[in-house]
Amino acid sequence: MKPLLTLDPASQTPLTLQIVAGVTTEVEEKRWRAGMRVPSIRTFADAHGVSTFTVVEAYDRLVAQGVLFARRGAGFFVSDRSAAPPRKVAETLDEQVTNGWLVRNFLASSEGTIHAGAGWLPEAWFDSDGIARALRQLASHPEGLLGYGHARGYEPLREQIVRRLAEVEIETDLVGVLTTLGANQALDLVARQFTQPGDTVLVDEPCYSDLLVALRRREVRSIGIPMTACGPDVAAMEAALHTHRPKLYFTNSRLHNPTGASYSSATAFQVLKIAEQHDCLIAEDDVSADLVQGSHPTLASMDQLKHVIYIGSFSKTIGAGLRVGFVAADSEIIEGLLYQKLVSGMSTPTVTEQLVSSILSEGHFRKQTEQLKERLAKAQEKTCRRLDAIGFEVFCEPRAGMFVWARPADADLDSVQLADVALENRILLAPGHLFYADRPKTGWLRFNVAHCNFDRLFNFLAESVGR
Repeated sequence: MKPLLTLDPASQTPLTLQIVAGVTTEVEEKRWRAGMRVPSIRTFADAHGVSTFTVVEAYDRLVAQGVLFARRGAGFFVSDRSAAPPRKVAETLDEQVTNGWLVRNFLASSEGTIHAGAGWLPEAWFDSDGIARALRQLASHPEGLLGYGHARGYEPLREQIVRRLAEVEIETDLVGVLTTLGANQALDLVARQFTQPGDTVLVDEPCYSDLLVALRRREVRSIGIPMTACGPDVAAMEAALHTHRPKLYFTNSRLHNPTGASYSSATAFQVLKIAEQHDCLIAEDDVSADLVQGSHPTLASMDQLKHVIYIGSFSKTIGAGLRVGFVAADSEIIEGLLYQKLVSGMSTPTVTEQLVSSILSEGHFRKQTEQLKERLAKAQEKTCRRLDAIGFEVFCEPRAGMFVWARPADADLDSVQLADVALENRILLAPGHLFYADRPKTGWLRFNVAHCNFDRLFNFLAESVGR
């Protein structure tokens, strides 16, 4: 058989990649047609003077990329790449049950899209060099990375979490810390452990949208406690506790998502006092702890984990895609959450937990976090001034963290309609109804200041509200 491709053994490009590129070109230029049987591994290897192992690796890559497909006992064939692609997930999801905007946000990541309503930082804002160093370190000692880790989490990382909590006056030990697959899993474990379908819980209003989705899917009723610039409305909280007798309150205490507000000391004291009087546990979501500027109390430090379940994460500072979070709580509560973790997903990935532990150990994390806080503070100031200039009302000015909660001066404007028009202009906004349990019509929008440094965004907003 004559060679089908021209391969160059002297090239710096490995033979495997040369075969993959050559076959892909043959298929794309339709010299190899859909359904055609390609030469067997042995035949291809003999014709091109390469090892069968090289061809096996190349064919496996081509199958993984969808260029070829394999039939057991028959060989390899050219795939039909003209077939209609699968429908997008967002088209089949019930937006009353799921967060369709979030799904669309992940899918609509075409070049030039402005993610003004996103819940994460741009990749370029993270310490990619530090992550690369940690990955190289892990790769040099890969033992134990691929097996099941300890269900409580990687012990050196939990030890680091205990020390970091002590720095903010939250006293606990290894028994009181459980790692999770990001803060989302932590919130879900708490909901699984302490609620049943038909139960009622308290949440902030507005509230982290994914938490509302998780509660809705569990058929748990959410009662919103209005947020102020200093934390939740304490009178409304006390009235809701008296009326509904919930056993759990989910609250985001610092750099609140979506408003950016943080508890004052007075509000924190009153919330703890009222919750204790009504025998109500508090799940304190503090995922942005490392982004806080100045002194803002945590409920956990004031309560010392007697009635507070503290939830943290490294998604805002090390990398959103690593999905490493944790829960700190009374040891009996941790045991219940550990059971929920075991039945819902066994252990969390050892690879990512060791990666985070390595980054925390390296010594650059604090400096990188300080730089990140300074960058966000500047972006906060700039975003708030630009929103002011086009007539938007800003709920509060956090001066730290990622989020600003704002609405046009025209209170009748529906942020859902504005977000739909924005999407046509490759701008992803976060309409306010996503952050309310009953999804009312509202003009409020969540802005992520790290994604708002674009004239095109503010020109669009100004034109849309007639400024």
